Amino acid sequence: MATKVIDARGLKCPQPQLKMLTESRSMSKGDIIEVVADCTTFEVDVRQWCQRTKKALLWMRSEGAAKRCQVQI
Repeated sequence: MATKVIDARGLKCPQPQLKMLTESRSMSKGDIIEVVADCTTFEVDVRQWCQRTKKALLWMRSEGAAKRCQVQI
């Protein structure tokens, strides 16, 4: 199981989700994407993306002005 880390700080909606989508297409089932972003809508967007794409949001936490999450493909 591989983990890919994406630093999307400074990117605004929908760029963090587009990066997640692009990376997820080259990953295997069970792999993990870890993303950190400071977009104000990031948490809501990730939760909706996971629901829409049937991916598992493992956790989401705040890191100052940013949020970090892990999503299992």
